[in-house]
Amino acid sequence: MTDETYKSGFACFVGRPNAGKSTLTNALVGSKVVITSSKPQTTRTVVRGIVHRDDAQLVLVDTPGLHKPRTLLGERLNDLVKTTWAEVDVVAVCFPANEKPGPGDRFIVNELAKVRKSVKFAIATKTDLVTSEQLGEHLLAIAELGRETGTEWAQIVPVSAHSGDQVQLLADLFVDQLPEGPQLYPDGELSDAPEEAIVAELIREASLEGVRDELPHSIAVVVEEMGLKEDRPADKPLLYIYANLFVERDSQKGIIIGHKGARLKEVGMAARKQIEAILGTPVYLDLRVKIAKDWQRDPRQLRKLGF
Repeated sequence: MTDETYKSGFACFVGRPNAGKSTLTNALVGSKVVITSSKPQTTRTVVRGIVHRDDAQLVLVDTPGLHKPRTLLGERLNDLVKTTWAEVDVVAVCFPANEKPGPGDRFIVNELAKVRKSVKFAIATKTDLVTSEQLGEHLLAIAELGRETGTEWAQIVPVSAHSGDQVQLLADLFVDQLPEGPQLYPDGELSDAPEEAIVAELIREASLEGVRDELPHSIAVVVEEMGLKEDRPADKPLLYIYANLFVERDSQKGIIIGHKGARLKEVGMAARKQIEAILGTPVYLDLRVKIAKDWQRDPRQLRKLGF
């Protein structure tokens, strides 16, 4: 194959919170590069997952869910989404097949209509959760929403990241839209997020499991220190990680730590397992819970926590 036929470029998933964007990114990359959770607004950073093919390199940008913001953090996340839309080759809007398109979807599609340059796809996600009749109705509703908002869909594609149905087809359709260009990332690299950022996200994912609804937005994780222990033999490496888990109030700190520290211990074990699986090294994880009062509304604290 000659270089002239090689393509490279960027595609971006958007949609309401919890529309299946992160799960689909992981399915296309073939490895876990972004965290997933049943809690809305799990994604806070724009993570790039990289799909390597013989004919192309497709870089997937996973953005936070677009929503009507109630905090300064919410406003910053929305700005991040809109900047990303303007810079990618393909924007794909995710509509979960088990939910009717609603006002939130219309808001997103209307905002997207202002972006002229990018090719727009509509994706019906989570198709494994509905019957073929329900899926048919859902696809018609997506087409109708496109007509009403003046949005021209290049394709409307039903997929299931869970079963893998049509995931490969989606990759082919995205690659068709990419410009010719060189490889952007080295072979084998699955994400350009720094390891500290991936570790922080995995800890946050573990801490989100089973917590009450008011907590997800209030949790932030900062990796204070991370490195290989120096006094270990080369064939028995150990990665040490010291991380702080920030919440906004005393009561939330109690929920995260749990009775006699039981919940924090569970979070640490779950996170360590995921980190070891992704980084391929045994891990010593030291987790502390701290309070950063009302950090979502405080510009200084947002900067300190990396937003």
